[in-house]
Amino acid sequence: MLKEHVRMALGKVVDPLEQLELIDVLQRLGLSYHFEGEMKRILEGLYNKDQSGDTWRKENLYAISLKFRLLRQHGYNISQGVFNIFRDERGKFKACLYEDTQGMLSLYEASFLSTKSENILEEERDFATKHLQEYVKLNKYQSKTLSTIVSHALELPLHWRIIRFETRWFIDLYRSRKDMNPILLEHVEMDFNMVQAVHQEDLKQVSRWWKKNKLGENMIFARDRLMEIFFWSMGMIDQPQFGCCRINLTNLGSLMTIVDDVYDVYGTLDELKFFKDAIERWEINAMDRLPDYIKICFLILYNFVKEMAFDFLKEQGFHIIRYLKKAWADLCRSYLLEAKWYYGEYIPSLEEYLENAWISISTPVILMHAYFMVTNPITKEEFDCLEEYPKIFYWSSMILRLTDDLGTSAIC
Repeated sequence: MLKEHVRMALGKVVDPLEQLELIDVLQRLGLSYHFEGEMKRILEGLYNKDQSGDTWRKENLYAISLKFRLLRQHGYNISQGVFNIFRDERGKFKACLYEDTQGMLSLYEASFLSTKSENILEEERDFATKHLQEYVKLNKYQSKTLSTIVSHALELPLHWRIIRFETRWFIDLYRSRKDMNPILLEHVEMDFNMVQAVHQEDLKQVSRWWKKNKLGENMIFARDRLMEIFFWSMGMIDQPQFGCCRINLTNLGSLMTIVDDVYDVYGTLDELKFFKDAIERWEINAMDRLPDYIKICFLILYNFVKEMAFDFLKEQGFHIIRYLKKAWADLCRSYLLEAKWYYGEYIPSLEEYLENAWISISTPVILMHAYFMVTNPITKEEFDCLEEYPKIFYWSSMILRLTDDLGTSAIC
């Protein structure tokens, strides 16, 4: 009943800015998955008006930035040129913008959806960040609500946040707003509790899987990161209907952590070679030369991949083991190379390191498994694209690798 009330409200709003604000609120409250069709209709209409030369709110920094962010987020090709109107004849941002803190905040959030070589958006981010930092210093004890929102955004932009954590924070903020809609608040409180219950059930299942396989007992040298990885998988895909994907991603991440620790901290070089050979052969008999602790690891991994492939074969009629096996074999080869470098006290060049490191960060394994978990239906043409890793696998891997290495460097 509450969902239908919100759906009707979406249909009744006709002012474009109010439509965008309602979509933004629904996303930040974690309710947007209920109204994807309605939101798409609204955004499609606003995008088409742009294409036809509509000059809607063209000098409203808040409105233009909000529209830019939401359209970019939903895959629409909107140009950074929409912000040129806020520059003077010298190409500098107009001085009057300094007084528009809400517009600056909206501009700041929009700037994080920039693409390569969009210099205007990079300049806008620096410009908005400087202004917002000054605003927080001057208004820390005055305009508390807006100051809190600005401080929250400066800590981490919305585009980089995990949705469910942001939702929990935003619910409290929304409750205190003067324009709060009681029906919407009641809906989000109920929905949040229901989704949380689904996530808790997912967590129970992955905990049972961990305990059933006695991974903590048999792999005492390995990190137990089950809860951390579950949060990570929830950050990737939080909608309640994708529980199976979250569970598989958590189990996958736990297995990758164990294999990583086998190669990094425990196995001898000979054992690591045998493990890599067993993964490449992908046969039960390949376990014979492995020590007992790696046999357990190999068998759990083998069964995990086999079960996932069996489910996919039942549902879509395609055999995917060779794709999953290739990803795991490539990962183990990259781990082995790093182990050889370590044992041989060899320091690779940056180019040599990155050529291997984009695989060893494990992103191709994650994306290969995740693709089969969520793609339905899948076509033969899509399978052909997976014969070699697509470019999106490579660039995603490089982003994660460099970010991970920067984090480790900062700790050191």
